[in-house]
Amino acid sequence: MRRHFLDPIGEQSVAGVVRRLCGVQAQVASSAELCVRVRRKTSKPGEVARALREGRLVKTWAMRGTLHLLAPEDAGSFLSLLAAGRSWERPSWQQYFGVTPKQLDALREVVREVLDGKALTREELIAAVVARRGYGHLGDALRSGWGTLLKPYAWQGDLCFGPSRGNRVTFMRPAEASSRWAGVGEPDEAAPVAIAAYLRAYGPATVENFHAWLSRGRVSTRRLRTWFSALGDRLSEVDVDGERRYVLTADLDELVSAKPTTAVRLVPGFDQYVMGPGTDDGHVVRAPRRTAVSKQSGWISPVVLAGGAVCGTWRVAGQRLEVAWFKEAGAIRRTALQAEVKRLATILERGLKLEVSLA
Repeated sequence: MRRHFLDPIGEQSVAGVVRRLCGVQAQVASSAELCVRVRRKTSKPGEVARALREGRLVKTWAMRGTLHLLAPEDAGSFLSLLAAGRSWERPSWQQYFGVTPKQLDALREVVREVLDGKALTREELIAAVVARRGYGHLGDALRSGWGTLLKPYAWQGDLCFGPSRGNRVTFMRPAEASSRWAGVGEPDEAAPVAIAAYLRAYGPATVENFHAWLSRGRVSTRRLRTWFSALGDRLSEVDVDGERRYVLTADLDELVSAKPTTAVRLVPGFDQYVMGPGTDDGHVVRAPRRTAVSKQSGWISPVVLAGGAVCGTWRVAGQRLEVAWFKEAGAIRRTALQAEVKRLATILERGLKLEVSLA
């Protein structure tokens, strides 16, 4: 909780919060902003958008192929590992999109060329690509709502999201979106940076935790284990309820001396406290409650945190903030919940009345 700026609430900048969390999932823009704001003592509406405009953040397809806010200084470390999986070279991928790895490499050069010095809407980008000889058949695939055909170029640092034009997204080169962009390096050099950043935020963690957070199968577990092993004595193994997990050796003393948190916090849907370890991690989301948190179509509910674990879900309905408190979490922490609802109401600039039910 302390490392997530949730106990106590932090004083880091917007970019500082995003960097500590190794990115913030941004499929739902309002959830992404709230994920940042609940971790800051003072915040203002629109501060995430402002950080994007000023190049202190970039927005791109990253972990698990989903849209993320990332700090440009270290975004390339995570993207490099995703690119290393070369998922677009799989036969099933090629068959579905009707494009070979050789064609994708050629298309990469086209995308880089047409985006040079420009921010283009998807339709403008597609029009520029299909106008080139040999690429006309890719129009429908490039229009895919999930952007699957463009994701390999995001992972290789060729494109990111630019400023929106009304309700239309734009794409541009990351180095033009932010002067802080550090590029995408070689995977073996990027892995220690990415793994250390992840363990600093989410350790103790397993290789499987990291795998689920990063790629959902896009990178082999064997390769991940090799990268973990390469960190040598920078990592230490600890026992957590009979399971061997990794922490940074530099963090070991702090971990051993840490005291259990009593804080109660309301965090939004797709919050990194849940996304980082994953909903399969029973230390954060107890197995019987997984379906209450992880819904169909990949939806992750807003949750109540108490004692460092998920103890309920919540939603806003009009002027009510409705908490479904899990029965097994013990007595309802009503006073702490009231204080947290008041804090959230201030952030959202609206009146909210707490209603609690047992689930």
